This record gives sequence, structure tokens and C-alpha cells, in this order.
Amino acid sequence: MSATRIDHAGTLLLEQPFARIPYEQFRKTFRTSQKHIERELGAVQAATVDLVKRAREGTCDAAETARAIDGMIARAEGLKRKLSELHTNTTVPVQATIRRRLEDLAMVESLSSTDDPRFESWAETRLDRWLVDWALRNGREETARKLAQEKGIEKLVDIELFAEVRSVEEALNRRSCAEALAWCSDNKMGLRKMKSTLEFELRLQEYIELNRAGRTVEAMAYANKHFASWLETHNHEIMQSMGLLACKPTTSIASYKRLYDSQRWTTLTTNFRLAAYMLHALPTVPLLSLALYAGLASLKLPTCYERDAKAKNVDCPVCDERGLGELAREVPWSHHVNSVIVCRITGKIMDDENYPMCFPVQGYVYSREAMEAMAAENNGRVTCRETKETCLFSELRKVFIS
Repeated sequence: MSATRIDHAGTLLLEQPFARIPYEQFRKTFRTSQKHIERELGAVQAATVDLVKRAREGTCDAAETARAIDGMIARAEGLKRKLSELHTNTTVPVQATIRRRLEDLAMVESLSSTDDPRFESWAETRLDRWLVDWALRNGREETARKLAQEKGIEKLVDIELFAEVRSVEEALNRRSCAEALAWCSDNKMGLRKMKSTLEFELRLQEYIELNRAGRTVEAMAYANKHFASWLETHNHEIMQSMGLLACKPTTSIASYKRLYDSQRWTTLTTNFRLAAYMLHALPTVPLLSLALYAGLASLKLPTCYERDAKAKNVDCPVCDERGLGELAREVPWSHHVNSVIVCRITGKIMDDENYPMCFPVQGYVYSREAMEAMAAENNGRVTCRETKETCLFSELRKVFIS
């Protein structure tokens, strides 16, 4: 395979969220439209059946009939207005985003070589997308917006999605579950397919807070209303939480003290973020970090972390422990089926053209190019950088690698 040939499968490996997120938004819009239609047309149908029934019984006069028909017309017009607004404000922009992203992916799939200028342009845009993703995950929303606007990639990034997630997280940090529960309601089908327990955890936390505030009667009513649907899967947690009705927040009983622990809010925030990312097939770490991990894993060697600075390669990013080397600590060592030997002096790979040469006594190996350059500057003599062994260039031995 040519070195410049594009590995389409590998290139598109990280692009699943890129295509899926607007698709999920489109599905959400479709479900909203469906709810409007079912609610309004259901009411119109019920009113029609009632009107026909009363007409057959002769209990409806002309004025009542006119009012009923006007009411049905008003509902139909209201439905038309809602669907029109939804189409204009949500459906059309999402469709444009889906089309733009699919065109972007189709373009890179049509290329065969990284030497194509279009691939370089696509790769630069992808890097900009990853930078925006990193900024959004790290709370730098304004920076992300400015970068997206400057690069003209607003339709290729998910600023609004991350803004929504951040808004719910901020509400949880204020110890409010209302926003997160509303989010769960909007994404009920997706969470159900994921078998997520986030909604139950939020309901349980609201119940705990009612007990913490001493509002026992309200807590009992809340439990009766919201826990019934979870009895089959969370019976143990529900039964245990009932003990809070008799225990104050100052209790020393471990199981109830754990339920009253304020650290639960931090856990809730983390669980919400994971659920939101999983729902949209987003990785839990920035895409930029994942791309860096892949590259660093192919370079990471034990010598990169040796204390001896001479063992490090100045051109290796992993050898810089204060920079990318710190990030590389989280990835496995590189595995090469066919190893390569790199000259410590030039940093170049030693091969058939630039073959390795070793010193006669200590046996340290350097590349032919490095030794020839050193010999030219020192009247035909070369010196080992590690042991300071000196000899004539002609005394060096060529090394054959099997």
C-alpha cells in the first residue's frame, strides 16, 4: 500500500458523532411534530365524534354546532402554525447541517491520496472542528463560537448541543434537578434504548432533598407519584430510601448518611454528562485527545521516559515529558511488527542506504551519514557519543540487521 494512500476506514473512525448528532436532532424534531399532530388532531377527532353524536340525538342547535366547528378550525390552524414554525426554525436548519456534513464526508471518501490539495484542506477543517470540540468540553464556549465563525464551520460543530449540556450541568451544580428531568423527558426514547437510570437517580435526589428540608408529607406524595414505575428495577434502592422519612440529615446510620451525602450531586452531574455523550455517540474525552493518543501510541517507547537525556530523541514528541509526553503516559507502548533503528545523532532511520555502523570495542551503533559527517570534520576520525571511544572511520564495522 502506498504511504500516501488514504485509509478511509481509519480516517472516518472518529466521525460517527459528526454525522449522528444532527440526525438525532432531526429525529427529535420529528417526534415533536408527531406529538403536536397527535394531540391537536386527536382533540379535533374527539370533538367531531361528539358533535355527530349530539346531532343524531337532536341535542345540538346551530349555534353550538358553529362554535364547535370554529373550535376545530382554530385547533387545525394552531397546529399548522406550530408545524410551520418548527419546520422553519428547526427542521430546515438541521437538514442543511446534515447535508453539509454528509457532503464533507463524501468528499474525503472520493479522494485516494493525501497528496491531493483537497485532502489537506479537509484535514485543516477537521483540526478546526476538533479544536472547537476541545474548547466546548473545557468550558470555553465563547472561544469555540469565535473560532467556528472565523473558520466558517458553524454547521460542522455542535456548539448548541454542548451549550445545552453545560446549562443542565450548571443547574445540577445549583442543586436543581428540574432542567435535567426536562432533558430526560425530551430524550426519553433514546435513554430507554440505552437502559439509562439517570431519570430515576434524579427523582431519587429530589425525594432526598424533600426529606432533607423536613417536608416529609411532600416526600411521601412524591415517592408515590414517581417511584411506582421504577419498583421492578430499583425496588431495593426505593425501599432503602423510605427510611429517610424517619431519619434526619444528621443521622449516623451509614446507609442513610450516604444518601444524604452532598457528593451525590457531583455524581449526578457526571452521570448526566456521560448519558448525554452516549446518547449522541460522543466519546468521553475530546476528539483532539483521541487523535493525539493514536499518534502517541505509535511513537511511545520505554526509552522516551529514561532519565538519561542522551537516550531521548529531540524530534520525538513523547520524549518531551512536560508536553505531549505527559499525555502519552495514558496510552500503551507502541508495537512494531518490523522494528526500525534510529540514529541518536541525526534522528534519521537507518536502512539499506543509511546503514548502521558500530564501533570496534564498545559496539555502539550510529548511522553511516552521521559517521561520515563526523569523519569529514575530524580528519577521518570518529568518536562515540556515549563512551568517547575514538577510531578511524575505516575501522567501523557495518551492521547487518536480521
